Amino acid sequence: MSPFEKAERIVIKVGTSSLTYDTGMVNLRQIEKLCKIISDIKNSGRQIVLVTSGAIAVGASKMGLNHKPHTIPEKQAAAAVGQCELMYIYDKHFLEYHHKVAQILLTRDIIESDERRTHAVNTMETILAQGVIPVVNENDSIAVDEIRFGDNDTLSAIVAGLVRADGLILLSDIDGLFDSNPHDNPNAKLISRVGKIDGYIESVAGGAGTDRGTGGMATKIAAAKICFDSGCAMAIINSSHLEGLYDLLEGRETGTIFEKE
Repeated sequence: MSPFEKAERIVIKVGTSSLTYDTGMVNLRQIEKLCKIISDIKNSGRQIVLVTSGAIAVGASKMGLNHKPHTIPEKQAAAAVGQCELMYIYDKHFLEYHHKVAQILLTRDIIESDERRTHAVNTMETILAQGVIPVVNENDSIAVDEIRFGDNDTLSAIVAGLVRADGLILLSDIDGLFDSNPHDNPNAKLISRVGKIDGYIESVAGGAGTDRGTGGMATKIAAAKICFDSGCAMAIINSSHLEGLYDLLEGRETGTIFEKE
């Protein structure tokens, strides 16, 4: 049996490239579909935490920038604008399916402080107990290198540990982990199950993210290590087929599942 069939509390992470077009503009149809499926999954009795990227890209688009922000002040300004827009979109679509959302913005120093981490956990536990969906992102409007997580794959794995989630699902622009780069090798084979992170798994996980995102397969493997340490299963599935969330939770083979041996 897949660990996701019986998972009651699930963290779902969606990246910037899954929420925007190549133009940098928001993919409204994709976000609406994501909110609908998450709402349906929640209706089945499962608890959902959504970790979302996209604030900087959405902000840059709304500000009319013709380039990806490079400097820290540019990124922070874009994030401040984009986070408002992103939460407005999520709030609007989730309300259509009678679900409420709450915004949680984190930085690494919150997690590294026992007291602040406890407060963050208590807040998320209370939100979940009230039937609300926590929408979590890095607080890019104030984060600098010293307090950054760096990527939301890592953040989502840390959040999964904090809320003692049964499973973490990473929505990616690829079907899962392959034995070689499928963009370069048409004969690359999908690895459907990973029970341990060894040299081989790390060697096939090279590659960077897209121009609109910061992650790549290597950051997803790092997230899997964090999940293994906290006893949480993890899966990578393709965000272009969001119905794969149903497949995963209903035990049908999809993507790559990481479950510690």
